[in-house]
Amino acid sequence: MNLVIVESPTKAKTIGKFLGKGFKVESSYGHVRDLPKGTKKAIDIKAGFVPHYEIVKGKEKMIEHLRGLAQESDETYLATDPDREGEAIAWHLSDALNLNPKKTKRIVFHEITKEAIEDALSHPRDIDERLKTAQEARRVLDRLVGYALSGLIWKKVRYGLSAGRVQSPALRILMEREREIRAFKPEDFWVIQGIFQTKGKDSLTLTCMEEPRKEKEMERIMSSGKSGNWKIKEVKATETKRSPRPPFTTSTLQQAASTRLGMSPSRTMGTAQKLYEAGYITYMRTDSTNIAAQAQRQMLAVVEKSFGKVYVESRVYKTTSKLAQEAHEAVRPSNATLKSAGSTPEQKNLYRLIWQRAISSQMKEALLMKTRISANIEGDSIPDFAANGSRPLFDGWLKADPEARGEDVEVPKVESGEGLILKDLTSSAKQTEPPSRYTEAGLVKELEKRGIGRPSTYASIMKTLADRGYVVKTGKTLFPTDTGDVVSTFVEQNFGNYISDTFTAEMENEFDQIANGEREYKKTLKDFYGPFSKEVAAKEDIPKLTNLGDAPKKFKCPKCDASMIMKLGRNGTFMSCSRFPECDGARTGEGLVIEPDKPIGVDPKSGESVFILNGRFGPYAQIGQKTKANPKPRRGSLPKGVDPSKVTLDEALKYLSLPRELGTHPGTGKMITASVGRFGPYIVHESDFRSLKKDDVYSINLERSLEILKEEKKTRGFKRKTKEASQ
Repeated sequence: MNLVIVESPTKAKTIGKFLGKGFKVESSYGHVRDLPKGTKKAIDIKAGFVPHYEIVKGKEKMIEHLRGLAQESDETYLATDPDREGEAIAWHLSDALNLNPKKTKRIVFHEITKEAIEDALSHPRDIDERLKTAQEARRVLDRLVGYALSGLIWKKVRYGLSAGRVQSPALRILMEREREIRAFKPEDFWVIQGIFQTKGKDSLTLTCMEEPRKEKEMERIMSSGKSGNWKIKEVKATETKRSPRPPFTTSTLQQAASTRLGMSPSRTMGTAQKLYEAGYITYMRTDSTNIAAQAQRQMLAVVEKSFGKVYVESRVYKTTSKLAQEAHEAVRPSNATLKSAGSTPEQKNLYRLIWQRAISSQMKEALLMKTRISANIEGDSIPDFAANGSRPLFDGWLKADPEARGEDVEVPKVESGEGLILKDLTSSAKQTEPPSRYTEAGLVKELEKRGIGRPSTYASIMKTLADRGYVVKTGKTLFPTDTGDVVSTFVEQNFGNYISDTFTAEMENEFDQIANGEREYKKTLKDFYGPFSKEVAAKEDIPKLTNLGDAPKKFKCPKCDASMIMKLGRNGTFMSCSRFPECDGARTGEGLVIEPDKPIGVDPKSGESVFILNGRFGPYAQIGQKTKANPKPRRGSLPKGVDPSKVTLDEALKYLSLPRELGTHPGTGKMITASVGRFGPYIVHESDFRSLKKDDVYSINLERSLEILKEEKKTRGFKRKTKEASQ
């Protein structure tokens, strides 16, 4: 019997269908080892930046299970994902399971099909130490930077904030755009349009090609235009080609999914992961636009069958990304004949997008006729007025991807020198607009352009910025928060050279050099950490950022009428009385008076007041006030849909009763607990989490919890830790 180990149970199930009885496919449920919290315990800097890993909590039994299977197996194949992260997981499995090198092989494939699996088994290799070391260098460096910067920010700005080697440059990019917007001064201008009748009685709308900034100039153009005789100055028709775009890379997939489907990068990657593990698409973390020859032949056949031979065009795309790592393929359907795939509407939509992009990449250009018409009054004393039109001559690749077509703009047939009859001439006052804030798709594109991060990290960067409260998303637009502004400003002022585009991109290049065997792990970290640690130490003496400057003079303390200063609190900036702590008057960042929290009653057990408060993650009940003596008062989240203003004392005490200890398990002697988490109510015994679908979390008893724990779990094993969450 041969053992195959992969990261996910879905992937294991799909691969298991292709292998015979001589193989057993098991899942590690993601990473099996990780660095412990902190830096001192995790990394031995003096010994040469040696990382000390520990088994991920809850994975101990799984490790023993896999170790036993490996010992009984003839061969063990480590079939983790085909990138640096996957290589690292394979190495950790080999080390943690004490696998026999003579009986252990590494196999890689970029799509989960029978042919790809069989080919991988025919070409096994050893674990690539260079790829593993490159991932380790990134992990160690990120830990060193993150903990050092975050620790300093806790001391100098506010507890609980964080900074990182890649998240901070991303936040800086958002803040640079925000500062441009704040500094922007709008200017007035006018848009002038005329509606004309042609010789053929068609209507033609023309727009002035200059947008006057002065009212006098606008009035001159309007006056001359109304009194002048109009004629067509030039008609220029040009046949243009519109080439198809390459198949998706990770970043272009994230951008297109955001623009077309409204999906966030993390949602896109999670959905693509499911499609990949089900065998529907190739591996979704890639910098490459390359397509395997066999896949290309299949795609060309699909084009001919679906649209006709006239649409077929064999194309080879060269990867232009300076970030390209391993020789991956582009993101494409594993089977191009399958036009629809996926088990949910979201999966189906994303698959369709991937299919359209891949198929259209092997089709002929679209041919368009673009027409530009310009006109003026006799004497040409005002700027030209013009209109642009386009119409398709041959739809080409747009046949497969009609949404990429855009709108056709038809213009009437006219000739140079032809007279026009002015029907109406209008001017609209406008103002110049500041640069647009980034969308998630726009930020992904900007990060890739600047060489910051890797395709596999973009989604986690976005998630981290949102989780830290540095960015909020409204619609598709990313808005930096006051907290994000303060943190970014602090890091830029004190560690600007370490979060610059140049430095961040250079570090990515050094990781690539480690992966290629061109650079040493120890030297890379030593060259960075020496100067960096000195820089951090030098900043220990800078004063604590207690205030952010004076508040606007129009806002006075609501209690004593004194002036106010801006401060950073748990929920962003606020105004504090300049006489604090003698006076605790406060306003929100917008100037609204902050009223003291009013209790809804008293906890009968402790005698402490009970409050209903609102935090970053929603409303919650709390017993007592947060003080130095009581830094972590008992809290309980309010269920979704509950109106905080209508919560009674009894209801609040019920919410505060969680987590509830139901009693000890008779088999293990360990406690069974009921609580509510991110995905709803649940019970947990050791590391066995069970969702409560029908039972009430506030009334479930020990007997019922034991019945649930006896039931077979749909997803057996351990809670998966995804790769994105660990990056």
